[in-house]
Amino acid sequence: MKYSIIIPVYRNEESIPRLIDALTGICRDLDEPAEVVFVVDGSPDGSYALLNKAIDSLDFPAQLLAHSRNFGSYPAIRSGLEAARGQFLGVMAADLQEPPELMTAFLTALAADECDVAVGTRTGRNDPFFTRLSSGIFWRLYRKFVVREMPTGGVDVFGCNRMFRDQLLRLEESRSSLIALIFWMGFRRKLVGYERQERQEGRSSWTLSKRIDYMMDSVFAFTDLPIRLVTRIGLMGSLGAAALGVSVATAKLSGLIEVPGYAATMLVVLFLGALNLLALGLVGTYAWRTYENTKRRPTAIVAMARTNRKDHP
Repeated sequence: MKYSIIIPVYRNEESIPRLIDALTGICRDLDEPAEVVFVVDGSPDGSYALLNKAIDSLDFPAQLLAHSRNFGSYPAIRSGLEAARGQFLGVMAADLQEPPELMTAFLTALAADECDVAVGTRTGRNDPFFTRLSSGIFWRLYRKFVVREMPTGGVDVFGCNRMFRDQLLRLEESRSSLIALIFWMGFRRKLVGYERQERQEGRSSWTLSKRIDYMMDSVFAFTDLPIRLVTRIGLMGSLGAAALGVSVATAKLSGLIEVPGYAATMLVVLFLGALNLLALGLVGTYAWRTYENTKRRPTAIVAMARTNRKDHP
């Protein structure tokens, strides 16, 4: 099998007929047959029943996987990548807000060896104003604090070759960010711009709470920013406490402070408060490094290797 298309499905019952038509067109446009791997991620609607009924009559090879419950988009994509048999693989959203032509562009670029991973980045989006606003803020913060290489419009879908897929599946992290891992891994990357289409059926399951959870998972999995902030606040607090301590001591000696015990109390509170923050930052740094080791990410990934096959003495 040359191509595989992985599609996580959750609350997409209404868009499935249109999805099947789009997949038929994609498979027709490719130079060789492509298989489609549907992964129903514990969807409470009739998505699985519709796909199960239609799978035998599809014009392209297909697999249908069903999770025992809703595990999330990332685990659904992993399940699809593990089951896929193609040399070149693409991940596609079931709601078709990413145009089908994007998947053709991914797979064509990968087959032409232009890249190891093709990433779709939004150049525009036909969404309501508040959706565009919240998404813009989210990806701006993500770019600033998590992945500096992240395109301005963010990333939802991607394609990759089998070598990249195999390396990605080696990273067995349960609470992480798939998109951040793609950028962390490196390899030859190609950005493919597209305009996000207006949603035609149903409502997006990408709620504000899920965005916050996703951001928190990304922050805690890819950066020690919170620990560094605590350490810096503690350090600055210690310097500030020292300056305020000098001021309080000077005021006490000059008779400006007449309340008994006030100066000593303020000095102790200021100094110990700042010292606690600094100590938390230092302990947190050791905890972060321990956590980094538990993730067992490889220290390096070999993207290619050659040998001249000559015998050396």
